Amino acid sequence: MYPQELTIPMAKDLTDFGFEGLRTPEEVTAALDQQEGTTMVVVNSVCGCAAANARPGAKMAVNASEKRPNRMVTVFAGVDKEATEKAREFMLPYPPSSPSIALFKDGQLVHFLERHHIEGRSAEIIAANLQLAFERYC
Repeated sequence: MYPQELTIPMAKDLTDFGFEGLRTPEEVTAALDQQEGTTMVVVNSVCGCAAANARPGAKMAVNASEKRPNRMVTVFAGVDKEATEKAREFMLPYPPSSPSIALFKDGQLVHFLERHHIEGRSAEIIAANLQLAFERYC
């Protein structure tokens, strides 16, 4: 577990943008067990690819898209352990991955970017990928 003092600015990068930070398994269940609408989940991380690629890519996609998720939420791997584990249950059959970005529609996982889709790719490529998913599902 990382000290919150270290991770607060990393979490605020998304929450200040409008993502809802989920800290408990109950909050995750309430957010992802929706039968209507779309929800994007960013599994945040302290790694460099979260800072350089995942968080900026998610924000760029939202800013550049006419269609966007109804709800944007985030959990922080290595900080909110139980909330992250609960979110990952919704992301099965994919293995745990951080950072990662998931899009749910009507309670079903419809699009998922694992760490290996994020690492080594620019924020612009991640944003373009997410924009295509928004166009299709939102």
